[in-house]
Amino acid sequence: MKLFSLSILISLVVHSTLAAHEIKRQTSSDSDLLINPPGFPKLPSATTGQRIAPGLNLNDIQGDVLIGMRKKKELFFFFSIKDAAKFKSKLGSDIHSLITNTNQILPGSKNIPHTAVNIAFSKTGLDALNITDNLQDDNFNIGQFKNATDLGDAGTGNWVPAFKGTNIHGVFLLAANRTQFIDSKLADIQQILGDSITENYRLSGAARPGNEEGHEHFGYLDGVSNPAVQGFDDGTRPQPPAIAPGRFIVGASGDTVANRPAWATGGSFLVFRQLQQKVPEFNKFVEDHPLNVPGLSQQENTDLFGARLIGRWKSGAPIDLAPLRDDPALGADSQRNNNFTYDHPEIPGFDVKSNQTLCPYSAHLRKTRPRATLGAETGPGDDHHIIRAGIPYGPEVTRAESASNKSSTNPSLERGLAFVAYQSNIDTAFKFIQHSWIDNAQFPSPIAGITGNTTGVDPIIGRNAGTVTDAPRVITGTDPLNTNKSFTLNSEFVISRGGEYFFSPPISALSGKLAA
Repeated sequence: MKLFSLSILISLVVHSTLAAHEIKRQTSSDSDLLINPPGFPKLPSATTGQRIAPGLNLNDIQGDVLIGMRKKKELFFFFSIKDAAKFKSKLGSDIHSLITNTNQILPGSKNIPHTAVNIAFSKTGLDALNITDNLQDDNFNIGQFKNATDLGDAGTGNWVPAFKGTNIHGVFLLAANRTQFIDSKLADIQQILGDSITENYRLSGAARPGNEEGHEHFGYLDGVSNPAVQGFDDGTRPQPPAIAPGRFIVGASGDTVANRPAWATGGSFLVFRQLQQKVPEFNKFVEDHPLNVPGLSQQENTDLFGARLIGRWKSGAPIDLAPLRDDPALGADSQRNNNFTYDHPEIPGFDVKSNQTLCPYSAHLRKTRPRATLGAETGPGDDHHIIRAGIPYGPEVTRAESASNKSSTNPSLERGLAFVAYQSNIDTAFKFIQHSWIDNAQFPSPIAGITGNTTGVDPIIGRNAGTVTDAPRVITGTDPLNTNKSFTLNSEFVISRGGEYFFSPPISALSGKLAA
């Protein structure tokens, strides 16, 4: 998707007006750069030096990695390196100083930039820079294009051409509260790098307008299920136990992969996926399948069906805590809306291994983070966690699309999620979640000791094996009155448009190893 174009005159005026103030702005508020809708977890305050957890140097970790899905506007600018020597020189002398660290964008920072800038490299990008160190991640090494089948994609026929192959060497992530700021900063970067790079592709995202801020295009509050990170924000989230930082940050406490190069400490692997959302089709499917729970109106039964597909109500309230009706006060309460495990020892006779009355095993939220369904979330060997940091892209649904119950084929009206996930090990985090949980019709049975039930794939982003688009998908658990009842989904509501694997290096490496 292209950024909204400005006339040359306006671009020049904006660029010249902001040039003197573009890089840094003295303020104590993060509200200009990040969204903070009701229900979003509180961020920790900016600090100096390192956190308690070893390896969490917030001045060296790039700013996007730990904060989650909070940007107002964001541009992903994918590029190839054409002149490695020039690029390395400019990376160390100019680009390095533009990169935003974590402390700069946390509440209380006096150094919040107009435009936050991060950078990450693919394996072929590191190769182009003659970086031969092994980061010990096989998926990163082969790239996402060769991983398409393992990720459940229906081949690569729907992929954006730029993602087909290994031509993308890197990506700049630029975030701001105005498109003009992003345009101006990108122009600065392009001027600095000159002909050392060429553009492959760009995708522009933005938080949805008005009361939909923080909600993805299907309408559900998104971004509140990220795990707390020990030593970073575990003191601000009363929820299931915080996860070791090494699950997300290379070289931090809890990183179980050995033999990483020292310069990579403080970095993180970035998974990018462009996921198109078929919103009118999803809405029609939900409307056509109201449940029949006594005491609820037809509209309430319809809303309940959608919530049981997702695992949350549109307000953000988890159905595990609000099983029959939406509870907007719960959804807006960041102290409660992520504080659940699916287990309910307070309910006599409740068995998390068999009871789906509160939340189906097939619900998107539970498929992607099963919590106590599999036992404790923390401990040795449990590194199936990611930090999601994506953003919606594309316009709101048009009246014509709503009336026809079909998404437009006009490319300018494509909408979806620019999915971003950070982790220290792609194989045991993103790829494991996608392959072994989301696309596994048997999960969580029999892994969790559950018998007599085939859950089905994740109804939102799961796919059956094979390359046939819109192959029927069967799920169970959605009807709380009969959790063995099956529902057939004859179309896919999320279409993969491709992506790539990147490494987001520590900022120190940009003027060190990568620029050497």
